Amino acid sequence: MIEFFMPMIPPETTHQQKQVHVVKGKPHFYEPDELKAAREKLMGNLAKFVPKKKIMGNVRLIVKWCFPISADHQDGEYKFTKPDLDNSNKLLQDCMTKLGFWKDDSYVVSLVIEKFWAKLPGIYIRIEEL
Repeated sequence: MIEFFMPMIPPETTHQQKQVHVVKGKPHFYEPDELKAAREKLMGNLAKFVPKKKIMGNVRLIVKWCFPISADHQDGEYKFTKPDLDNSNKLLQDCMTKLGFWKDDSYVVSLVIEKFWAKLPGIYIRIEEL
């Protein structure tokens, strides 16, 4: 099992914010600067937790996104505003795959994701080999 917490203000830019433009009738996808910065932030914070050996079997991934408290919210209250969890987690899993946590994110066969308002912002991650 791998378990860690990355204290940070989680990026609110998601994988879904990729852009496309057409050149000579062909679509070309690219990442806007904001998405590149979010990817770099995640990669930089994840890098110190990469296992020495890639996980080669099925995993359960538990992720808790903890966003800074704002307005009238309380510590531990579920966050029901953007960003969407599935889009945020897609970017996170892509970064984890690229860094070598596992061979491919298709190995994630169980996924539990939650987002909260929190006094201590960051991302909690637990990876269990099944």
